[in-house]
Amino acid sequence: MIAYIIRRVAYAVPILLGVNLLLFLLFFWVNSPDDLAKTALGEKFSNKEQIEIWKQEHGYNLPLFFNAREGSLKLMLTQTIFWQKSMPLFWFNFGKSDMDDSSITGEIWKRIPPSLCITAPTFFFSLAFTIFAAMIVAFYRGTYVDLWALLLCVLMMSISQLFYIIGGQFVIAKWMMLTPVSGWDTGIYSIKFLILPIIVGLISAIGGGIRYNRTIFLEEIGKDYVRTARAKGLGEGTVLYKHALKNAMLPILTSVVVSIPFLIMGSLLIENFFGIPGLGSYTIDAITKQDFSVIRAMVFLGSVLYVSGLIMVDISYTLVDPRIRFE
Repeated sequence: MIAYIIRRVAYAVPILLGVNLLLFLLFFWVNSPDDLAKTALGEKFSNKEQIEIWKQEHGYNLPLFFNAREGSLKLMLTQTIFWQKSMPLFWFNFGKSDMDDSSITGEIWKRIPPSLCITAPTFFFSLAFTIFAAMIVAFYRGTYVDLWALLLCVLMMSISQLFYIIGGQFVIAKWMMLTPVSGWDTGIYSIKFLILPIIVGLISAIGGGIRYNRTIFLEEIGKDYVRTARAKGLGEGTVLYKHALKNAMLPILTSVVVSIPFLIMGSLLIENFFGIPGLGSYTIDAITKQDFSVIRAMVFLGSVLYVSGLIMVDISYTLVDPRIRFE
C-alpha cells in the first residue's frame, strides 16, 4: 500500500510542474511585469521611474526564465522571475500580494475556517440527503414519484445558484427576518450568519446529487445479484440498503472523495454575496483588483487539491474493493 501511494504521488509531481509552468506562461503572456506595475500603481499616476522602482521592490525586474547576466549556471536559473515566483508554490510559499504586500499564505490560513464552516456542513448534509432520496426515487422507478422527482431535479439544476442566493436573502432574511442578510462574526456568534448560506448551498446541490445517485442505483438494481436477492424473498428495502447501496459506493466514492479537498476553496458566489471572509471571497476580490499573485496562488492551490483528490480516490478504491487491492 505504501509503495502504491508513493507511486501515485510521484505521478502527480510532473503534472503539477506542468500546471505551474502553464500558469506562469499564461499570466506573464497576458500581463508583462510593466503591466502588473501599472495595475498596482494606477496607470494614470505611474511613470517609468515609479514602474521600475515597483518592479525592483517586488522582484519583477529579473528575466523570466534565464538570467544571462549572472556568472554561474545556478544563479542564471535561480535569479529569475519563474524560480522566485513560481517554484516556491511547490512548498506552499505563496509570497505576497502585489496590491497590498500582505502575506498570501497567512491570508489563506486565516480564511480556510470560514470557508469550511459553509462547505463542510453543506457537503455532508447534501450527501446524506441525496443518497437517501435517490434510493427512494429508485425504489419507485417508472412511477409518477420517479417522474416528478426527476422533473424537480432537472428544474433545480437548471436554476442558477445566484437565484437561490437572492431569493433566500429576500424571503428568509428580509421578509421572514429569520437570519441576517449577510455578515460575519467570530466564534459561536457566527452561527446566525451561516444558516442561510448553508440552506442555499443545500438547495442548489441536491438536484444534481439526487439525479446522479439515482442513475447509479438504477444501474445496480438491474444487475443479477439484485435479482437473486429478490428471488430469495428479501424485501425491497433490504435489497436497496444492504446490497445495492454497498455496491454503489464505488462510483459514489469517485465524486465524494475527489470533492473533499475542494471544501477548503469555499464557494465563490455564496461567500461573496453573504460577506463570508473565506477563500471564495478572497479569490473574487483578487480577480476584481487584478491581483495576479493571489490569483496564481489560488489556481495552483486548486490544482494541488484536485490532484490530491484523485490520489485519495485511488486509495479509497483499494480500501473498498478487494479486487483492486489484489491487482
